[in-house]
Amino acid sequence: MALTDEEMRACYFTRQKMGYARGLANAILKRKLVLKRLHALPDDEIRMVLKEHKGIGDWSVDVYLMHALQRTDLFPLGDIALVNSLKHVRQLPAHTSKDELLALAEPWKPYRTIASMILWHAYIKRKKIILKD
Repeated sequence: MALTDEEMRACYFTRQKMGYARGLANAILKRKLVLKRLHALPDDEIRMVLKEHKGIGDWSVDVYLMHALQRTDLFPLGDIALVNSLKHVRQLPAHTSKDELLALAEPWKPYRTIASMILWHAYIKRKKIILKD
């Protein structure tokens, strides 16, 4: 909330995402959203609670569940890098459907988050993306 628009733009926030981020921060500050209460809830309930906030969709919830709450069984098909990595590794055609991709990930339950991390890592290595500390 303390950042100016210019400072947020320097962090690659678009005007629209600035509004979403500020709305979410405001909900947290006003205690309309209490993140500490989420950890005990099932994934589906957390998804419902978070998606009530403008700008939060399935991908955002998946990433929150994976990284903040360390849930082990998520496979965020809304992530284009993950999808492209799976298609590359498995040599799948570009038109492979999300249902087909989910079916491929089914045997990885209940550890699909770990598979996601491996696929992201493979994508980063293949694209020669340099991650800064």
